[in-house]
Amino acid sequence: PPPFPAWLAARLDALGLDRAVYGAYIEGLLREEESDEERLEALRAVLAACLEEDLLNDVCREVVEKWSDSQVVDAKEEKEDEVQAIASMMEKQARIVVKPKEVSSQEEKQRKAALLAQYANVTDEEEYPSLSLQCPCFLNSLTGGDEQDGPTGTAVNIGSEKSLFRNTNVEDVLNARKLERELLRDEFQRKKEQDKLQREKDKLAKQERKEKEKKRTQKGERKR
Repeated sequence: PPPFPAWLAARLDALGLDRAVYGAYIEGLLREEESDEERLEALRAVLAACLEEDLLNDVCREVVEKWSDSQVVDAKEEKEDEVQAIASMMEKQARIVVKPKEVSSQEEKQRKAALLAQYANVTDEEEYPSLSLQCPCFLNSLTGGDEQDGPTGTAVNIGSEKSLFRNTNVEDVLNARKLERELLRDEFQRKKEQDKLQREKDKLAKQERKEKEKKRTQKGERKR
């Protein structure tokens, strides 16, 4: 079956309603309401001015049923996507945290020798007792302490950044949806007022045609 937005757009076209305005607004209502009964009531309020009473209930019920069916499908697909995303993230994090040690003993010796060359003037730790405080990174490099602390620190940072990203992302999505609902509500209200004015104009024009026809009929009868 087609996705719900596509189905709704086609249904609105068949009813002669503007899909760009009514479609987005109806989808917003369906998302906001808690139960199918509330959705039916909200839809009736929206479409009552556009549809005949005998058609109104059938259309509203059909829309709610299609919406409910689409939510089951969407929830299943979303769950599958979420599982895949988590698996991918865990795999990526594992590659970062559990990084295989590829440095050979010879390379390790060369690295330590280079560090010693940088601090060639340091010949005795007792002579420079503040060295361990000023250059902890130097001591860690020589003792291998970074190998113990590094992965743990990395894991903590990754978890914190992941949590912060998730919270920020959710807040942005909620704000965007709120703004979208407000814009759609304003657009729908404007369209509703335009439709109301057009119906009043059509009604007046129809009444004027009847009056003119009545006058012509009366005038013809007087001539006879």
